[in-house]
Amino acid sequence: MAERLYLYPVWLRLWHIVNALMFLVLIATGISMQYSNPDAPLIRFDLAVRFHNIAGVIVSINYLIFIAGNLATGNGRHYRIMFEGYFKRVLQQMDYYLRGHFKGEKAPFPVTADRKFNPLQQGTYVGAMYLLLPLIIITGLALLFPETIANRIGNFSGIYLTALLHASVGFLLSLFMVIHIYFSTMGATPSSNFKGMATGWHEPH
Repeated sequence: MAERLYLYPVWLRLWHIVNALMFLVLIATGISMQYSNPDAPLIRFDLAVRFHNIAGVIVSINYLIFIAGNLATGNGRHYRIMFEGYFKRVLQQMDYYLRGHFKGEKAPFPVTADRKFNPLQQGTYVGAMYLLLPLIIITGLALLFPETIANRIGNFSGIYLTALLHASVGFLLSLFMVIHIYFSTMGATPSSNFKGMATGWHEPH
């Protein structure tokens, strides 16, 4: 049996925990601001705005820690995609998730010290961390300081388009979070990946 691997150093675990908690706050307050009935709000509107802004600033600072940590440690290498044969590897991983896992087959790309992510994870994590998260931070900061937004973009209000992009990216990141949690249950046991984020040790299948 393969030995367990220490893949999640303290700084990465703390970053991950803070990010997850703040995203839960952002989702709850964002939904409340967007859809709550003024007579029966999920969270009182002024409090939702305040907590949303605070959580957004914390996520922004936390993202800088993520980037600095990736640059200062070897963690950044896990986000470098080798494009030759990439889509073939993604299809292999998708087949495993849809069929092989439930038949007890071995994962086509098991976790190693040099490969923390399978090809599907790698692509989605790169998209989430290096495209969607910067977008939601930039649009969020722009909405926090609306004087920085152009008054008009074409025939539309600049603030309206910025808010629309912010909400759309927020929806995609929320969807990513749900899928991420689900696939995290596909470890050696349904709880092993969650334990790994607490202890730093990855338990092999």
